[in-house]
Parts: sequence; C-alpha cells; structure tokens
Amino acid sequence: MNGNTTVNTRKTRTKELTMIGLMTAVTCVLGPFSIPIPVSPVPISLTNFAVFLSIYVLGFKAGTTSCILYLLLGTAGLPVFSSFSGGLGKLAGPTGGYLIGFVFLALIQGFLMGRFPGKRSAAVTGMALGMAVCYLFGTLWLAAQMSLDFAAALGIGVIPYLPGDIVKIVLAAVIGPKLCAAVNRARTP
Repeated sequence: MNGNTTVNTRKTRTKELTMIGLMTAVTCVLGPFSIPIPVSPVPISLTNFAVFLSIYVLGFKAGTTSCILYLLLGTAGLPVFSSFSGGLGKLAGPTGGYLIGFVFLALIQGFLMGRFPGKRSAAVTGMALGMAVCYLFGTLWLAAQMSLDFAAALGIGVIPYLPGDIVKIVLAAVIGPKLCAAVNRARTP
C-alpha cells in the first residue's frame, strides 16, 4: 500500500467516524423531545425518525453503529432518552424494549436499503418492517414489565403511535434521499 492510499483510507475513515458521531448527536438531540400520552407509559418521540435518517445518511453498518452508540450514551446516564432521561433504569423499564428495538429497526432498514440501493420502496418497506419488529420487541417487553397480556400491551404501546409513525416514515422517505445527497455533496473534496 502506498502513502497516498494510506492517507486516503485514513481520511475516509475519519469522515465516516465523524458522520457516525454527528448522526448519533442528532439522535441524542431529537430523542429527548417527547410528548407523554395519558394512555401509555411510552411517550411519542422523534427517536425512530432520527434512526430512519441515520440509516439514509450512514447506511447499514455505520447507521446501526450510530443507533447503538445512542443507546450506550443513554444507558451511561446521559439524558438522551425521552423526557431528557437516561440510565440503565430507563433501559430496564417499561419502554426499554422499544429502545432496544431501535437496533432492529436500524438493521432491517439498513439491510433493505443496502440490498436495493436508491429504491424508495425498499426504504419504506425497511422502515415499516423495522418498526414492526421494534413494536413487537417493545410490546413483549412492556407486557412483561407491566404484567399485561399482549393485546393490552399492544393497545397502549403500539396502536396510539401508528398514525404518527406512518407520518414519520413518509417524511423520512421524502427528506432522507435529499439529506443523503446533500451530505454526499459535502463529503466530496
């Protein structure tokens, strides 16, 4: 490997790490803003929207890494979870399953977008399937934490959020490609 290749590889890696840090910061900024709803311990938040955008900008591997970093920062106690909360207690509490479910969301969305690059339908399908798995994991966790049956947990942990999450998926499908293009333009020397 010659000197120029090594320098270019380092620059590329530095840019990738910077973008992972930036998108993790975006998630940390959007995640705490939430709206509590009276029928559920799970607030409406923008965390899943931030994950959608992170996968658009970073792709499968780096986007998932960003999501995991977000969870680690919150678990360490930084107030990056809903309502400016953090700590292991939040992850172990009733909403912890949804937080962990964001990793599955990132993996599924990232996989489909990587498998079918540039296909908006693949991105929307990835976001929808990823949210379904996130909902499933979160609902099972919520049911166990609150001693509810699955249907009751679904009623308070998923049903009230479907309309808003559909809007977030549509917005991400519109904004994501534009954001990705802008970031790619900025990345080129």
